[in-house]
Amino acid sequence: MAITIQLPIMDAKDTVEIEVRVNGKRRTYKYRVELLDWDDCEEPPEIRIQCIRDKIDSVGEDWQLVSIGAPNEHNVPIMFRHRDDKAPSDN
Repeated sequence: MAITIQLPIMDAKDTVEIEVRVNGKRRTYKYRVELLDWDDCEEPPEIRIQCIRDKIDSVGEDWQLVSIGAPNEHNVPIMFRHRDDKAPSDN
């Protein structure tokens, strides 16, 4: 199941913390969006996928890939979720 939440415009590497209740149990999730700027990519446009792979590999093992957004002529947004999200609590 997916829920879409409209977020304000963020800067690259901003972290968003979302708190939800599932069956009365509070859960907190952390997300991070990285903007891959095509100008920073040394690969030719035909193989830019390698730049995306390199960006994903560079964020660290604490973050898990969630989605790769629609690219435009300047960049592509890549969203990650923190792997150590808090377990459910009774609050």
